[in-house]
Amino acid sequence: MGPGRVTGGGGRSDTYGGYRARLVEALRAKGIRDLAVLRAFALTPRHLFVPAALRHRAYEDAALPIGNGQTISQPFTQARYLETLELRGAERVLEIGTGSGYQTALLAALAGQVFTIERVRALAESAQAALKAAGVGNVSLLVGDGTLGWSAYAPYQAILVAAGGPEVPQPLLEQLAPGGGRLIIPLGAKGAQTLTLVQRTEGGGGVRTTPLGDARFVPLVGEHGFDA
Repeated sequence: MGPGRVTGGGGRSDTYGGYRARLVEALRAKGIRDLAVLRAFALTPRHLFVPAALRHRAYEDAALPIGNGQTISQPFTQARYLETLELRGAERVLEIGTGSGYQTALLAALAGQVFTIERVRALAESAQAALKAAGVGNVSLLVGDGTLGWSAYAPYQAILVAAGGPEVPQPLLEQLAPGGGRLIIPLGAKGAQTLTLVQRTEGGGGVRTTPLGDARFVPLVGEHGFDA
């Protein structure tokens, strides 16, 4: 997909602006303060990333099923992720688990270039279509094993893993930029994890981890994750 940013998705036919505004106020009431993150939620058309039958629930602060045993995460959870990454607009970001593509679109509004990996081809195809419909262009999508990362475009200033794994995949650590690179991943057993911030220290030799709170994500499946 070529260069470009989120446009608000829908132009004249978009009737969801008020719903997005209410979602932003709900996120603000729950403690989200980063104005760039709030603006990304205000501009990004979540209704394009959920199944048509659930479109009436698109702007609830709730996780929703998207098929293939996967979900679109609760917006507040995604906002916490994004606020912690502290993106400033020029970063190269790797996302593991494209899913619906909604979080990809949020990242695209906050970073310079987003590289995203989805292991389920059907989800990748629907996400790509939704991103195109939303006017998002600064995204490259790969179908494959996200636990291996995407080494061709490393290092990444930020890596966001949208599935829970038993440990941080080594390839992702190696692809994280030293001296300020930030990786967020839910770590733990299937069904219950701890959202964790991982940072490579100056020189790249050390790693600092910070627990951010309890989380519940679908399993991270792959060579450096859980078995399918």
